[in-house]
Amino acid sequence: MEITAMQSTNAATSGGLGRRAAILMGGAAMAGLALSRNAVGQSAVTDTDILNFALNLEYLEAQFYTLATTGQTIEQLGISTTGPNGAAGGTVTVKSNPMVPFVTPLLQQFAMETANDEQNHVKFLRSALAASAVAMPNIDLMNSFNALAQAAGLGSSFDPFASETNFLLGAFIFEDVGVTAYHGAAGLISSKTYLDKAAGILAVEAYHAGSIRLRVFAAGAAAQQASMQIAAARAKLDGTGSDDIGVGVSGSAATIVDADQNAIAFSRSTSQVLSIVYGGGSSAGAFFPSGLNGNVK
Repeated sequence: MEITAMQSTNAATSGGLGRRAAILMGGAAMAGLALSRNAVGQSAVTDTDILNFALNLEYLEAQFYTLATTGQTIEQLGISTTGPNGAAGGTVTVKSNPMVPFVTPLLQQFAMETANDEQNHVKFLRSALAASAVAMPNIDLMNSFNALAQAAGLGSSFDPFASETNFLLGAFIFEDVGVTAYHGAAGLISSKTYLDKAAGILAVEAYHAGSIRLRVFAAGAAAQQASMQIAAARAKLDGTGSDDIGVGVSGSAATIVDADQNAIAFSRSTSQVLSIVYGGGSSAGAFFPSGLNGNVK
């Protein structure tokens, strides 16, 4: 599927109002739910476990942006994805010639910067974890998007590499999940040094997310409506139904920032993040067909 046909502005507006209303009614409750799941379900995890959980997600983002901008994997650029004792990294399932046919130089330059940032996140986390860094798991950047398209009601298939707009929507999926994942994991990190670095990565992911959401907004009503459907699907997958907002218009104001009624970014527990990246699977699926590597999976 390629998002090209323009839909009515009313559709985008009404969707934005519906999502905003749901957040106003349930945002505080959802935040409390995320905290309780973290405290009860993951109280025994270590800083190394959390950093490896983040590394799995950074592998995914780095591969997506690198393939979109260069047509190559991060391994082909010389970035290691091996694990302890030299365990081999997984494979990436992606279509042939995935490089996005960019026609807007500024967008292409932004995509290249983001790819470089995500590569650096992988390298930094691997350096911080040293011999404890997990290998890259198997990653699917083809069937996963098709499954998500169906779940979001966007059709039977979706190719994030087919056009600039599709690339933005694919990026929209990753960056919002990344922001909520780092926010949710912050309370589990005991080392102030690691927490400081995680906060720094969170800030960069938020820069990415804001830039992408603004570009989706500028792409028009069809892209906005697609973002709302994706956001609704993510919220359904994580079990809350209301901790996500697509890009659109509410009244006379835009709804670009993905935040609750207090203008605070949403937080997801690791189990909620896994529900999204596994496409609803309990231990594997969607973007990680064989599951994550490490103790949090």
